[in-house]
Amino acid sequence: MSDQKIVAFFPEAAFGPALNSVGVAQAIEKLGHKAVFFTDPGFTGVYAEYGFDEHPVNLSEPMPPEEMAKFWSDFINGHIPNFAKSPYDQIDNYVRDCWEAIVDTSKWAEKDLPGVLDRVKPDVICVDNVVLFPAIKRYSKENGKPWVRIISCSENEVEDHDIPPHLSGCGENDKACFEAYRNRFNEVIQPIHDDFNQFITSVGEDPYPIGQFFETSPHLNLLLYPEPVKFKRAEPLEAPLFQYLEGCVRQDKAYEVPTFKAHNDKPLLYISYGSLGSGDTDLLKRVIDAVAKMEVRALVNVGDYMDAYDAPPDNVHLDSWYPQPSVIPQVDAVIHHGGNNSFTECLYFGKPAIIMPYVWDGHDNATRVQETGHGFKLDRYNWTDAELGDKIGAMLGDAAMQAKLAATSKHMQSEHGPTKAAGLLDRLL
Repeated sequence: MSDQKIVAFFPEAAFGPALNSVGVAQAIEKLGHKAVFFTDPGFTGVYAEYGFDEHPVNLSEPMPPEEMAKFWSDFINGHIPNFAKSPYDQIDNYVRDCWEAIVDTSKWAEKDLPGVLDRVKPDVICVDNVVLFPAIKRYSKENGKPWVRIISCSENEVEDHDIPPHLSGCGENDKACFEAYRNRFNEVIQPIHDDFNQFITSVGEDPYPIGQFFETSPHLNLLLYPEPVKFKRAEPLEAPLFQYLEGCVRQDKAYEVPTFKAHNDKPLLYISYGSLGSGDTDLLKRVIDAVAKMEVRALVNVGDYMDAYDAPPDNVHLDSWYPQPSVIPQVDAVIHHGGNNSFTECLYFGKPAIIMPYVWDGHDNATRVQETGHGFKLDRYNWTDAELGDKIGAMLGDAAMQAKLAATSKHMQSEHGPTKAAGLLDRLL
């Protein structure tokens, strides 16, 4: 096409943001444009599997591909002892270490990203991350090409004083929780933030106020968060600059539910703690043991740790990966970690969920799913088999919850986030 444009996506090197961007990229190509991906070398192949060109950008010190691919899984597994802590008590360990690593990705990207931008010459750049990459703003200014921020985590990633701080897990009206979390976060993060400001000012950017590592785009901001669960802000995020996409469910390969050795006529659960959370094998084994005693079936995602499991119970099927958008429509309920893909996909398909969070926006999504009546929050470790069974029974049998989920699903599917995002990007182009 003579009017074909190049849309570059630069998601965080994690499956949630990556696969959300894949959904938008699939939709933008249907409009005749070309989608490409900038990627951490450890994520090479993820986008190519969906047919997209990949352009590596080092986000850490270069290392062999197998080591690069294991970096974040090793990072997460090293923090398993902290998963039992409250969001507040994770600030001093997991959250601090995460922000140190995230700031390093911004510094490393500054080495490769300018050259990649000059070579690819994108007409618009879509960034899904929580930290500024100065080269993108510089390319945008010098070439008159817009950049777009995609917010694939909880809506509260864009700060507002009247809503819970990002990562806090605070209830929407618990202002004392807001204040305590913000104060502690800013205190712990101050040295990292000072270092980041020194870096961005050295390459010509203005420093950010304490606690801020990125900014909203002056061109367009796409939030994957669904409107039925959004927060009441002191300063609403107004269209057309801010657009809620109602999730971004990608097209994935079909999935056929296997035949189980037991309970084939009983409700079907899908259990997943995400690609990184699957390293918590002791927890997954405990959940599997509890489910084995219930009159249900369960598909369980064990990630790269299949060798850690013995033969599963007759009502449980294990796999290292599932095409989640093809699985969730076929199940009756989901147990997950609160990642934004799982959170929004359950809402999109009208499926109740028990969220057992461990880090990052899982805490926010777990609180939000319960306070909006779309599911339950359950402590990751502090539960009994009976309590888990009661929660599963409640979400399967709660008529009010099912009705709310049906309404939310109808609203989200009427919008279809990837198509909406593609249309917005097309107009921006």
